Amino acid sequence: MESELIQMRSLTSQADTGSQSSSQCTTQPNTCCLCWCCCCSCFTMKNVDVDESSQKGSIISMKMESLQKQEERKSPSVEEVTSWSQSFELLLRDPNGRKILLEFLQSEHSDENILFWLACEELKKEGCRGTIMEKAKTIYFDYISVLSPKEISIDASVREAINKKMAIPTTDIFDEAQMHVYALMHRDCYPRFLHSPVYKSLLEELSSSENALESDL
Repeated sequence: MESELIQMRSLTSQADTGSQSSSQCTTQPNTCCLCWCCCCSCFTMKNVDVDESSQKGSIISMKMESLQKQEERKSPSVEEVTSWSQSFELLLRDPNGRKILLEFLQSEHSDENILFWLACEELKKEGCRGTIMEKAKTIYFDYISVLSPKEISIDASVREAINKKMAIPTTDIFDEAQMHVYALMHRDCYPRFLHSPVYKSLLEELSSSENALESDL
């Protein structure tokens, strides 16, 4: 009888131990970063970081879009548009003038010269050697190389001089080509732009709007 009681106690103890072990396995928190379970705490923290990063990116994107829309809403004045006919330099230095001239040339499928000129102006603002090299290569392959999608028309000697300098490009590497393109635009596309319906209708529209405002006052 005594031996039977001892055996029953032993079985009961083993059962309790197994139950505790099973309970620990099911209640132990899964905190291993290598687990695939979606309830893992590290997975949750990563999701929080991604959400915060996405929110910051969305805020920055919204601000950029807002600034772009504000710039688009700002239309030129009559005096501003009139000054474009007085000087090609004024036209190119005016953000509104550059935008409208670019749109006009794009409609004619002849925008490579102004795009090259604008790219050269951006290159001159750089101070980092690595960035200068990257932008110079982009400009070269876009506008100078004979395989360029928008190859500009320049003398062979100018092209050869650029080829030699491409090993260590500087911000003024395209200066001679830029001056040639400037002269070409001044002689060719600038007069066409001033006589185009795009320019004339814009000037007439702004003049009419200004006259209407003055009459209301």
